[in-house]
Amino acid sequence: MQDDPKLLAALRDRSPEAFQELFELYSDKMYRLAVSIVGDEGDAEDIVQETFIKFIEKIETFEGRSSIGTWLYRVTHNAGIDMVRRKRSSMLLESDLPEAEEGLPMPENIASWDGSVTELYDQQELLQILDDAAMQSLPEKLRGAFFLRDIEEMSTEEAAEILEITPGAVKVRLHRARLLMREQLTAVLGEAV
Repeated sequence: MQDDPKLLAALRDRSPEAFQELFELYSDKMYRLAVSIVGDEGDAEDIVQETFIKFIEKIETFEGRSSIGTWLYRVTHNAGIDMVRRKRSSMLLESDLPEAEEGLPMPENIASWDGSVTELYDQQELLQILDDAAMQSLPEKLRGAFFLRDIEEMSTEEAAEILEITPGAVKVRLHRARLLMREQLTAVLGEAV
């Protein structure tokens, strides 16, 4: 993988190979992040395309204070959150808007599985259940932290930079997300277990 300064220089020179490399390096990851936020593949594709266009348009002003990947993730994340908010605001009443971080929900019903879930479901079925039943039900603030840390396996510091929050806030959100995911999975898988 080419390092950011060389790639950035080639992108500023409008090298088609550099744009191809940028797309190959980041498009799949950006797409997965966008899908995790908006829950719709078509909207996620639009977000990725818009993010690449923004980057190309602003490449001359990109200062390089963060890596290209971090910038792309941050813009993808923010575009996804904006899309969710736009859709919500057109569909929900004022009282249904996202709560403050302190008021994020905490789980109430968590079962102990003792490994029996993996005996009943294969890995692909579990991933589908995880995506369908649990991840999409997470509040947007928690979903981003969960996706970046547990799905993309980024460091707490990288996730904090992308989400524009402190590393401590990432840890709190991740902890709550994991608890809520377990509660959701308990509701879906609990009877079988």
